Amino acid sequence: MHRLLSLTAALSISTFVAFQAGAAEPVKNVVLVHGAYADGSGWRGVAEILQKDGYHVSVVQEPETSLRDDVAATTRAIKQAGGPVILVGHSYGGIVITDAGNAPEVRGLVYIAALAPDANENISETRSKFPPATNNVIKSADGSQTINPATFHDDFAADLPEADAAFMAISQVPMNVNAGATKITEAAWHSKPTWYAVATEDHKINPDFERFLAKRMGSTTVEIKGSHAVYVSQAKAVADLIEKAATASE
Repeated sequence: MHRLLSLTAALSISTFVAFQAGAAEPVKNVVLVHGAYADGSGWRGVAEILQKDGYHVSVVQEPETSLRDDVAATTRAIKQAGGPVILVGHSYGGIVITDAGNAPEVRGLVYIAALAPDANENISETRSKFPPATNNVIKSADGSQTINPATFHDDFAADLPEADAAFMAISQVPMNVNAGATKITEAAWHSKPTWYAVATEDHKINPDFERFLAKRMGSTTVEIKGSHAVYVSQAKAVADLIEKAATASE
């Protein structure tokens, strides 16, 4: 009888230990959301690092036709991941993940030089309280906008080779002018842990505004020396932050 009790206790302890070990497993699904004027290809360096480290990565190609369409594309990727997700957004992609991040599969949000509105907030109005970094967008008659190709290198990707920035400039995805101004009704960062990478040399979004957003969310924050395209130019530093978020979001 004593031996049976001992065996039962040992099995209970081993089961508990195994459960604890399983609970300590980091989230292994990462969904990457690009920002305005860009497409998902800019995430290649980050994605390759994460994949090498054992993560399952999905890159959203949101159409930038409306916030609703972009959130729908992101939510689709979250559902298709098949498990808990770390959701990452760059620039305008921060607005997208602030909405789509309410999905129950999302365990944490990572903002890379990104906008992070509160519910029913006009983020452009809040942003206007800080000196603008640049304002070199070109609006088209069809209600879309892009960055002036002549200033794209300095505004968006100053720390990338000129040829790379030039190609990004001519392959921009036109963004609907209303997408970034659409208000969300529930900000996921109120209920999900957040991480934030401030791009200290950002010429598109004022780095002080980025710091303000990170502080307001209570984010775990790092500062990375890089342009607005920091996710391209400093892929390792960005991937490291994402992996820290995944490890912390059990």
